[in-house]
Amino acid sequence: MKGSILHQVFTVIGIVLFSSIICYFFTDILGYRSVALILLMETSLIAMFFDVVPVVIAATLSALIWNFWFIPPRFTFHITYSEDLLLFLMYFFIALVNGLLTVKIRQAEAKARDKEEKELTIGLYNTLLNSLSHELRTPIATILGTVDTLKDENNSISKEQKVELFQGIELASLRLNQQVENLLNMSRLESGSLKLSMDWVDITEWSHHLLSKFSSEANQRDIQLEIGDNLPLVLLDIGILEQMVSNLIRNALQYTPSTVPIYLKVFVVNDQLELVVSDEGPGFPIDLIPFVFDKFYRLPNSNSGGTGLGLSIVKGYVEAYGGTITLRNMENGCEFLIRIPVVTSYLNYIKNE
Repeated sequence: MKGSILHQVFTVIGIVLFSSIICYFFTDILGYRSVALILLMETSLIAMFFDVVPVVIAATLSALIWNFWFIPPRFTFHITYSEDLLLFLMYFFIALVNGLLTVKIRQAEAKARDKEEKELTIGLYNTLLNSLSHELRTPIATILGTVDTLKDENNSISKEQKVELFQGIELASLRLNQQVENLLNMSRLESGSLKLSMDWVDITEWSHHLLSKFSSEANQRDIQLEIGDNLPLVLLDIGILEQMVSNLIRNALQYTPSTVPIYLKVFVVNDQLELVVSDEGPGFPIDLIPFVFDKFYRLPNSNSGGTGLGLSIVKGYVEAYGGTITLRNMENGCEFLIRIPVVTSYLNYIKNE
């Protein structure tokens, strides 16, 4: 901090001396009173960018230089005329007060911005907590209610009913786990502790495996898979990749009618992995598309649950890979396109390694 202040002091001294020298060569044209206005304006500009101590030094130095170099008799601190003495005192007072007031205004604006940012952060986290109070309470209540039903010995439950109850517990547990994962993932992204664990991945096999995991969670929804021909092996963090695509599929499941199909397309083009998740739902309002990847953002009048973290986490993961994600509306529905630069190879090459 001291080094920073010292650097500012030397900087403002250099600025005041440089401008004073320039004015000195034009004194006969400008007149010493006009020079005072120039130096006063300079002090005001310095106060907009520097701390209090450098501003006080700039105001004092400019007053002394103006007296010594410009007020007759020049090259002396003696002031002959009383009006010039009054003008000098007024100049010093105005330069000092103007500089200090400008610094105080900057500090007040900074405090106001900090307060606004804190209020915004508190508002965002209140939104998160309100969402979580619903998102966590619902699956927990489902699990507890179902367990109570299964424990009640007076209930005569058929085998088929037990299967349905266990499926309800499974879905509620998956939903609960997803919310906790979102919170942990967002914490990792914000703290910068995310580390990619790269390994060779068979994208074709992984794609089929991913959709099989959605068989119960999708509740018989139609999720169609399209995979490019002869895909190579790619070097990826398979866990992060799965979370990215899973969040996009869950988003489509949550915000589209149950009759709408969802599509996952996987390609490798020019050493880039392209992942496309699309649907034939209502799409996004054009003016709101720039905000969909913001933390805690949810579309207005959205009746579905959610904390508004899923898409922001996806964007964070994609950027950790050095990739891009875009959202666009199509004629029917919308499409998320992820492009990630990858190292590719084929099985024979990996075996040789």
